Amino acid sequence: MNRAGKEAFVEEFRERVRSAPVLYLTDYSGLDVQSMTRLRQLLRAVGAELMVVKNRLVMRALSDLDKDFPDLGEHLTGPTGIVVGSDEPVGPAKALSDFAKANQSRPVFKIGVVDEKLVDAGQFQQLAKLPPRIELLAMLAGSLEAPLEAVVAVLQGKLQEAAGVLESLRQERESVNE
Repeated sequence: MNRAGKEAFVEEFRERVRSAPVLYLTDYSGLDVQSMTRLRQLLRAVGAELMVVKNRLVMRALSDLDKDFPDLGEHLTGPTGIVVGSDEPVGPAKALSDFAKANQSRPVFKIGVVDEKLVDAGQFQQLAKLPPRIELLAMLAGSLEAPLEAVVAVLQGKLQEAAGVLESLRQERESVNE
């Protein structure tokens, strides 16, 4: 890659990282081309992309980001695969974790950045165990629905009670008028 190509890549990569909420660094050593292709397909299916780039180009791109972006220089050593996610952090984490379980713990997670905050290996594993976003939203909706159903049931009971009292009053007045 010539100098102009490198500069264009650095700028494009910098913009991708700015717009992406998820960035994971992995060590892909030990994976063959077929495995890397399968991993790329899995990540693409969850809205992420795996890139293999020279570490110094990545360092150059990341050095010019906002001052709030964490420094990843010490983790950019050896073969580094960079996963950039455009949707949410759970899908790529789950895909990487599941793939590593099936492929002798490869790729190895190094470090991650989610919404400009560092994610270590323990937090990454917690993310990988979470259900997908749509399921989390469904669980939230369900937990909000239960108390509302209880309120509706109480109000219906009070309405039925009031209707019963009114019906008793009507019957009493009819019996008095006869």
